[in-house]
Amino acid sequence: MTPSEEIRSFIQSPDTIDFIARDPDYLEDFVKEYPNILFTQTLSGRYAVGYIDKAHYSQMTASLGTGFISNAPVLLGILDRPPLDAAGIIPVHNQPYLDLKGGGVLLGFVDTGIDYTQEVFRYEDGSSKICSIYDQTAEGDPPEDFYFGREYTNEQINEALGKEDPYTIVPQRDQAGHGTFLASVAAGRENGDFVGAAPDAEIIAVKLKKAGPFYREKYCVPPEQENVFESSAVMIGIEYILRKARELGRPVVICIGLGTNFGSHDGFSIFEEYLSGISNRKGVCVCVAAGNESQERHHTEGKITTEGGARNIDLRVGERAGNICVSLWNTVADRLSVSIRSPSGELVGRVPAKTGPGTEVKLILENTRVNVEYHFPLEGSGGQLTVIRILDATPGIWTITVHGDILLNGQYHAWLPMFGFVSPDVEFLSASPYCTVTIPSTAAGVISCGAYNSLNQSLYIQSSWGPSRENAMLPDLVAPGMNIGGYFPYGFGAMSGTSGAAAIAAGACALLMQWGVVDGNDMALSTYQIRAYLIRGCVKSAAMNYPNEKWGYGALNLMQTFHLMREL
Repeated sequence: MTPSEEIRSFIQSPDTIDFIARDPDYLEDFVKEYPNILFTQTLSGRYAVGYIDKAHYSQMTASLGTGFISNAPVLLGILDRPPLDAAGIIPVHNQPYLDLKGGGVLLGFVDTGIDYTQEVFRYEDGSSKICSIYDQTAEGDPPEDFYFGREYTNEQINEALGKEDPYTIVPQRDQAGHGTFLASVAAGRENGDFVGAAPDAEIIAVKLKKAGPFYREKYCVPPEQENVFESSAVMIGIEYILRKARELGRPVVICIGLGTNFGSHDGFSIFEEYLSGISNRKGVCVCVAAGNESQERHHTEGKITTEGGARNIDLRVGERAGNICVSLWNTVADRLSVSIRSPSGELVGRVPAKTGPGTEVKLILENTRVNVEYHFPLEGSGGQLTVIRILDATPGIWTITVHGDILLNGQYHAWLPMFGFVSPDVEFLSASPYCTVTIPSTAAGVISCGAYNSLNQSLYIQSSWGPSRENAMLPDLVAPGMNIGGYFPYGFGAMSGTSGAAAIAAGACALLMQWGVVDGNDMALSTYQIRAYLIRGCVKSAAMNYPNEKWGYGALNLMQTFHLMREL
């Protein structure tokens, strides 16, 4: 069913807020109460995509409490910082009895789009290896059962490639280049000395629509940051990839080179839960970048040991830092409250921990406002989220004092937004590099991929460290992620970061999918088997204990994985 113009206009309006509901049935009564609520598609048979006018946001949060807060999307950004031999992939290409290059497998990307005109995405006859592109930003007819964006088929892409100006037929472009680069690293065909990890795999690309103004303001994202995407858009994009894979009857590997610090880092969010569910499907593998946050000083943690006790979190703020959002998380057993002291010494007294609308204080001696929100119990974990927003932050040292109102565990974690989502002059003074793996790489069951420098066998300095907040050992493994070669819309270039490492790992997963599903050696292959095979084949150093919070189970080596599989 094609959505009406009225519905599409409502969805695309900057005054419309989207959310994901775990169980849409329990919201039916609110549809009657709030006529501006619209439910559209259902994802994975369980998660409903909903839309409301922002004028009803306060009323909805008052009615649903933390249930609505838990359903709100988080904002993600690309995980880059502007060699396949080391990963054991080239030996697999060249092994005559394996003969694996990804044939019959799909590689899906939810990212900034794809430059479909690049030679690495075309066969010798000039036709495209891209099965389809779902451009969420475009006007036109969306894919069947979807409510926005436009789909371009392989036939349309090939027609475009035959024109002098292909963009008259398929106007989708990748202005950022991140999606194009990842697709080339994972699935690019041989071009001179370059070859992707799975050069015979075909591609499904999703160009994500950018986040709307409501959530950008809510999470204090700087206006100059362009590549900001809502987790709901990512989930819709993944649903498109899964649907196309089912239609084609092909196994699929989904590469996610995006991440965020917004969220609990414990696997309980709707976004993480959704990914965990699809990762267990036969013929589906999900590979996610672990993030580049270990040295950014965006995470801190502490423990209050006695009820009524307190701990300070000191935050250094530079000149013209703008708006700052701090997320403080604690377990279900505790209730915490906060007070805040500004650089000039002005005190925002202890704000009582009551879930619901926030408390905002305008400072007298500084042109700054401080907003505090508490949300508990949260869906899934039952824990507590405290959000502290410092708007037009004065430079200097800000102190957030965490008070233990009800205490059993006492442990808390706090995160600033990830690199690019907060001023580089904002950091925790007592920062911890641990627990810096970004969401959704914290989802249970996905392959969480960090990065290392394959030239000197050292960890890529920015690669995020585990564990998760629930002490799950992350990342699972590392892949080459330093100065990786690949293709941008302007041509060949290099990128460092865990998103490139995840693309290499996704290509390795596609080769395993070909061996298992396409060649008939393991027709039920899914993420958890592939994860286990890759972990067993990881290269390890005798000087280290494994698994650990930096390297996981070691460095990806696909050829060693196949050697060990002979012994099963």
